[in-house]
Amino acid sequence: MSDKILSIDNLNISFMTSNGEVQAVRGVSFDVHKGEIVGLVGESGSGKSVTCMSILRLLADTAVIREGTIRFEDEELTRVSKAEMRSIRGDKISMVFQDPMSSLNPLIKVGKQVEEIIRIHYPKKTKEQLYQETLELFRKVRIPEPEKRFHSYPHEFSGGMRQRVMIAMALANRPDLLIADEPTTALDVTIQDQILKEMRTLRSDYGTSIIFITHDLGVVAELCDRVEVMYGGMIMEQAPIDDIFENPKHPYTLGLLSSIPDVTQDKSKRLVPIPGSPPDMTNPPKGCPFAPRCPYARNICANEIPEFYTIDENHSSRCWLLDEEAPLEDNPFRT
Repeated sequence: MSDKILSIDNLNISFMTSNGEVQAVRGVSFDVHKGEIVGLVGESGSGKSVTCMSILRLLADTAVIREGTIRFEDEELTRVSKAEMRSIRGDKISMVFQDPMSSLNPLIKVGKQVEEIIRIHYPKKTKEQLYQETLELFRKVRIPEPEKRFHSYPHEFSGGMRQRVMIAMALANRPDLLIADEPTTALDVTIQDQILKEMRTLRSDYGTSIIFITHDLGVVAELCDRVEVMYGGMIMEQAPIDDIFENPKHPYTLGLLSSIPDVTQDKSKRLVPIPGSPPDMTNPPKGCPFAPRCPYARNICANEIPEFYTIDENHSSRCWLLDEEAPLEDNPFRT
């Protein structure tokens, strides 16, 4: 996986609101390689979805990209025209949105909605070709009785089935990059597992790269090759999946891991929540955004944003505790 398909560098995005400027994304940089599944992890409001919506240029009118580049293959997406972006969106880059009910048109049959995705990019295809390709997509995502379901409306599908329709739409033109925004939220564990299997199959069959947005590290462990942990609009830690679980280095990552239920633990033992609340991004902290909630914070944490410190070749963390100049006392990361 040496070839980069997507490269985001120093991305800064703000929303101009009546309450002031909301600095939603601050200095985000990461790459996605061909055939790689990258997890974007963090609690609500950390900037995950905004980062990915900017790739597709689907941000609200109040959003402003202050700085940074988004390079997809040979295109700089922050500079392409709206017409060029429409040709990329849904063809080379697709997205599975978080809420399939609000993403599907309730007045149009689901088969017709999938057909439309194909027809926009391949207008010369006949009605029969569009119909057969849609049925094949339904079979791929394991929608039973595809000929019958083609004529169904979204309200006639369960949550899991609607999500499969959204995946079918995303797969319609065999994209090079798929962005999945919490596609397993509110689904039961059986359907969740089936959706994850579809993601893995997509990668193995087509070599598609995937950005998987979630707040669930358990899901990430099953699916992803690499993880970007976000908080306060910034990436706090980036590492291969094994390193995140075996050798986490940022206190926020540790907090997320501690809040995962363990079926083997004593049932009388309570989960350890992360105290406090996320920062107000209209007035973000001067230093590390996690400092007010961090049990290991030093004075420097509240006053200066740390750089990334390299743990090994593919693992880095943005934390003052990894600095050689940081005090040694009460420091759990250094010996």
